[in-house]
Amino acid sequence: MTTIPKSGLGNVTPVVPSKPTSNPDPTSQLNINISVTDLYTIGIGPSSSHTVGPMRAAKRFVDRLETEKLLHKTDRLLVELYGSLALTGAGHATDLAILLGLSGERPSTVDPENVQPLVDKIRSSGHIALNGHHQIPFFEDQSLLFLKDQILPEHSNAMRYYAYDADGNQLLSRDYFSVGGGYVVSHNEGDRAETKGHNIALPYPFTSADELLEMGKDSGLTIAEMMLANEESWRSEEETFTFLDNVNDAMIGCIKRGCEGKGVLPGGLNVKRRANALYKDLMENPERASRDPLTVLDWVNLYALAVNEENAAGGRVVTAPTNGAAGVIPAVLKYYQRFCPGVTKEGTRNFLLTAAAIGAIYKKRASISAAEMGCQGEVGVACSMAAGALTAVLGGTNEQVENAAEIGMEHNLGLTCDPIGGLVQIPCIERNTMGAMKAINACRLALSGDGTHVVSLDEVIETMRQTGVDMLSKYKETSQGGLAVNVVEC
Repeated sequence: MTTIPKSGLGNVTPVVPSKPTSNPDPTSQLNINISVTDLYTIGIGPSSSHTVGPMRAAKRFVDRLETEKLLHKTDRLLVELYGSLALTGAGHATDLAILLGLSGERPSTVDPENVQPLVDKIRSSGHIALNGHHQIPFFEDQSLLFLKDQILPEHSNAMRYYAYDADGNQLLSRDYFSVGGGYVVSHNEGDRAETKGHNIALPYPFTSADELLEMGKDSGLTIAEMMLANEESWRSEEETFTFLDNVNDAMIGCIKRGCEGKGVLPGGLNVKRRANALYKDLMENPERASRDPLTVLDWVNLYALAVNEENAAGGRVVTAPTNGAAGVIPAVLKYYQRFCPGVTKEGTRNFLLTAAAIGAIYKKRASISAAEMGCQGEVGVACSMAAGALTAVLGGTNEQVENAAEIGMEHNLGLTCDPIGGLVQIPCIERNTMGAMKAINACRLALSGDGTHVVSLDEVIETMRQTGVDMLSKYKETSQGGLAVNVVEC
């Protein structure tokens, strides 16, 4: 065992990479089977990589202590945050998430109403109950360190957890990387948090859009049908349908709560919630649509605003594929359900399955983490997923679906992530409305063609990846560039 050093930093020699890396081990996803349950996670806001991921990592660490019978020997914890987690973690509620995870809470089950009371109790008492039952002293200024000037080479969203006994001996240490969408990977553990059974053979093991299209030609199946067939390697078709229906219900429920929300969002920017006023205006003026055919776009704006205001407030949302982009897919899905002909429950399921297949390719070949790719990896990917999904349920061929997904990303290339104050509010909330609009237009453009086009989805994904690698770190969720430094915080 290792004795805790006086510096409190553990056996750490932080490394600052001279050049960013895109798919380093252990974060590479190319050869990992990705399920629809990995693309959609019901959790809480405001961030999948900075809130959901760290909560999962913290829970995973205390679970490991429990498994190795070290929990009751633990007298002190030390958690270190690096890179983007350190720079914008406070605005993304990373500190709250870690306290919740150490207390035994999970993103999928924690009650948003109980978050602040639990955190307040920990802070006022100076104690935390690990996994809900082992009390130890815990003071954040000593035990939760934001190392803003240090970054680990594997990924910008890095965490190090240490446990020590009463004599200062190190009992356990773990590195975790929050790689986007709530995914957590580790040097020490081969499995991802809350996902199992990925070393299996899929009937349609696609790793690229070209492969997916070729498999569609050979099988005669749609993208949704191939994705569903893959899901049966994990669970029954009925179980997958139940999951998809729950995701749909959570998305629509989030829109409803967002439309009811009032007041100012937390964090100090004094951003006023707008969805409620827009909802009332649309409901009170139904005749507007007869005068203005673009009123339907106001509804799409409303849906995206509602979700992302709820996310910014720390409410329950669906990570799709991230929290920062959580409004795009629900807004386009609700547009389909309300304004498109021939809507069915099967159509909603196919929408979500198609979007997940597209998202899986991005995860395999690039990243959905803004800390790696900028916002092109979040809102850009969500736009691409939604564009392809809408095209599919409106009768598009697999080739037209791929075309729509490509268009959705092509016109988000280079999109930076520069949240003011490190909060998922400006420009994040409005950016989701723009992503939803682009997705709908990409669908219409694709449906007007025959599926043939010059730039393939695989080529645009590789372009996004290269752009993300070349993008300066100050534009990748660090709040050190762009709007974050050019707008004076209120």
